[in-house]
Amino acid sequence: MSAVPTVPGTDETATGKSATAIAVRGLRKSFGELEVLRGIDFTVAKGDVVCVIGPSGSGKSTLLRCVNRLEEATSGTITVAGAEVTDPDVDIDRVRRRIGMVFQSFNLFPHLTALQNLTIAQRRVLGRDKEEAERIGREQLRRVGLTDKDSAYPAQLSGGQQQRVAIARALAMDPELMLFDEPTSALDPELVGDVLAVMRSLADDGMTMLVVTHEMSFAREVADRVVFMDDGVIVEEGDPAQVIGAPRHARTRSFLARVLDPAAAELSELTDDEAGGALST
Repeated sequence: MSAVPTVPGTDETATGKSATAIAVRGLRKSFGELEVLRGIDFTVAKGDVVCVIGPSGSGKSTLLRCVNRLEEATSGTITVAGAEVTDPDVDIDRVRRRIGMVFQSFNLFPHLTALQNLTIAQRRVLGRDKEEAERIGREQLRRVGLTDKDSAYPAQLSGGQQQRVAIARALAMDPELMLFDEPTSALDPELVGDVLAVMRSLADDGMTMLVVTHEMSFAREVADRVVFMDDGVIVEEGDPAQVIGAPRHARTRSFLARVLDPAAAELSELTDDEAGGALST
């Protein structure tokens, strides 16, 4: 793999290695005539947690998938763990070994137990023997609070437990950073807390994380930086206390009003409609 490139606007250590885990520059992504990402620029420092929030259709998940090159960027550059993933000649499989990704759906093999779901990629991709893969798999199941579920099949687990197995599977590959694409969106509300607790523990352990989420409390409490996206652009970014607590942009304020207090937002709209009706009579 080529030497680590210098990324404009980032600090470097004395060894010349960048302290940046992810750097996105001028990223654009189109599906036919529809431009979903329209010039995205941001960085994620090693050890930081960055939460991406915004309405449906704003480009959040597409951004995440471009970082792992599950979607091909139309233009721009993405550098992950020192490798430019947008370079046509990059060994993308080698780069992906350094990235863990957790999706909305759990994507577990239904015919394999929880432990087998954790060992199959270790053995086939990393070349670990069965004993080592099972040891690491059990260690990661313990880490996500599922020590007693190693022999359970996905159908025997709740949605929250399946998602924790999916997180453990990603961790078993020893990633340098983790990507989360709305990991709690498919869960019943009472199951969300256990998954978020695992993610909080990862943040406490210093894992670099880029998280697309609608869980504002998690973003407020855990994120080092929050990025608000709308219509394919970054509207606002900064400290959670500023972006969520005191947003500067009107579009951010409107979105948060709907997310944090949907009943009040709906009542406000009804009141505005009534006022408009009264003015028109």
